[in-house]
Amino acid sequence: MNIPADLKYTSDHEWLKIEGDVATIGITDFAQSELGDIVYVEVETEGDMLDKGEVFGTVEAVKTVSDLFMPLKGEVIEVNENIESTPESVNESPYEDGWMIKVKIEDLSELDNLLSAEAYQAEIS
Repeated sequence: MNIPADLKYTSDHEWLKIEGDVATIGITDFAQSELGDIVYVEVETEGDMLDKGEVFGTVEAVKTVSDLFMPLKGEVIEVNENIESTPESVNESPYEDGWMIKVKIEDLSELDNLLSAEAYQAEIS
């Protein structure tokens, strides 16, 4: 299971790459493997200010549909348009090509509530 050490994680199986006050967010390798073959990703929240815990989109796999939850409060400033036409990139490259949104973080102190790679590994083990 690939769990990059330089990322932050949530109990809902999202990962965050932090660059200044912008977070790139996607689902973890563990999440995509549990979901199976992803056939559709819907994210229609670009430009929206969302609170932590709000749904920012959905992922549809062959057997299930899962909501995607905001790991922190912020404005969705970019959506990965490529995952609409190639949703399988979430399975093939969850930390690179399969990212979902970029968020301008409202409160950087919320980063303290996220999991390290080690803590996330312990949670899924």
